[in-house]
Amino acid sequence: MLLPVVVVAVGVLAYFTFRTTLQADSLRQQSVLEATLALATEKANRLDRQIIDQDNVVVAVADPARLEELADRWLPTARRETPTVRAIVILDDSRTVLAFASRASGAFADEEGFRRLLTERIVHDMELVSPSEQLRHLHREYAAQSYLLSYWQRVHAGRRYLVVAWHDIGRLVRETLPTLTGDPPSAAHEPTPASHPPAASRVNVIDEEGRIIYGPPLRTGEFTVGVRFPTTLYNWRVQVSPQASEELAERVQNRRLLEVTMVSLSAIVIVVGAIAIILVSEKERRVSALKSEFVANVSHELKTPLALVRMFAEMLQSGRVQTDAKRQEYLDIIVRESERLSALIENVLDFARLERGRGSYEFAEGDVGDAVTRAANVYRYRAEREGMRLAVDVEPNLPRAHIDERAIQLAVVNLVDNALKYAPDGKEIIVRASSEGDSVRVDVIDRGPGVPPEERHRIFERFVRLTSRAGESGDSQVRGSGIGLALVKHIAESHGGRAWVASSRNEANSTGPTGSTFSFSIPAATARGSAQRMEVKEPLPDPRAAE
Repeated sequence: MLLPVVVVAVGVLAYFTFRTTLQADSLRQQSVLEATLALATEKANRLDRQIIDQDNVVVAVADPARLEELADRWLPTARRETPTVRAIVILDDSRTVLAFASRASGAFADEEGFRRLLTERIVHDMELVSPSEQLRHLHREYAAQSYLLSYWQRVHAGRRYLVVAWHDIGRLVRETLPTLTGDPPSAAHEPTPASHPPAASRVNVIDEEGRIIYGPPLRTGEFTVGVRFPTTLYNWRVQVSPQASEELAERVQNRRLLEVTMVSLSAIVIVVGAIAIILVSEKERRVSALKSEFVANVSHELKTPLALVRMFAEMLQSGRVQTDAKRQEYLDIIVRESERLSALIENVLDFARLERGRGSYEFAEGDVGDAVTRAANVYRYRAEREGMRLAVDVEPNLPRAHIDERAIQLAVVNLVDNALKYAPDGKEIIVRASSEGDSVRVDVIDRGPGVPPEERHRIFERFVRLTSRAGESGDSQVRGSGIGLALVKHIAESHGGRAWVASSRNEANSTGPTGSTFSFSIPAATARGSAQRMEVKEPLPDPRAAE
């Protein structure tokens, strides 16, 4: 149940972390956008205030009661007080021009054209519903030319007058718009309306169709904000992009990617760690179960020969055995079970030393054939008693090898004992020693039912014990400790060789049982020399399939 709980917990943690990360990014972006929006609004309002301040000056100057003094009252201070106002016009109810004052000298044609346009078209687009002295603005294109007009109505002596201030768009672009970016006064002398402030300002003004009126092109992005001018140039927008907006967007994206990556890696590490812990725990559980089974098997293996030795010793001690033949039979049983008990204890002690990493081998140049022959002869009497033929086939002039003779004998004894237990019906066991290239190979061949193919990769593992061979019923229990083949593998590998198992078909009867061939090989000595003593200290490694 641990893994699903961990996965769910990691999923919940990752969800809320991602959500928090996205919310933090949104808040950061929102704060940048709000600051940019506030900056754009401030710039638009600043331009509006500048134009309205000039309109207020015109309001004070354009008095319907003093129409003939309009030019004299306004022009002397026009450049200083109303720099963008090009002309002031006062009309009556019948749209007749009563007074006209202009700063443009020598541009009579333009003035006449503006008067006609004002009386014939522009006035009809103004909001003149009721007499009101409220200041209003008209921003529109006429004949492909942009106009900005400030106008208001005045009532004097019972008559209604319309006062119009004509703002010079070109002068606005050249002289007033640069103030949005804090440009120095020299910017006012730029030659064209398309002149723009330094790139660091990141401000421009565009019309309704997106054409740039002033400033540089701005890359449209998530941090670029556009705001319309509130009351004056309401058909234009001022756009503001924070300095290094691309870098800021990239930084936000990189930070988001980094946070998402870190959260993902943390989640992966936690899940992998949980899976690793579960796998290790499962492995330890299996090893613990195998060790428990091993203890039970060894206890049973020790108990049986001890019980037999004690029973037959008590019978001899009681004097109830009448014949010498019977007495000799009992003594033979006691000796045989004692040998079996000694071999089992020796196996357990050797295995315990190897498990603790204290296994010690004394290597010396020796004859592998002699060691194999002596080990096989130990089991010859037992094989004959069980009605089996034990044949030893040692190739003449085998190359010598650096071996621990006792360890080689222990390996052969375990293989022969394994064959006697698992192949009692085979009637034959062959122990063979031969040369194979630069190695000496030892085979123990039985004619039993063989090892199932699916079990061959596990058979040399610690505590793994087959209860039956292929073709036998599952109820055919075979006693054993489960460490014999693991010792064989470790001994072979400690000598620089390997151990494996293969099937072997009975040559006399090709349709009969396949049998098994348990083999190990060790490298031959490259030259004869004096005996060497080597201490090998290594733990028993995890066995792998030999084939």
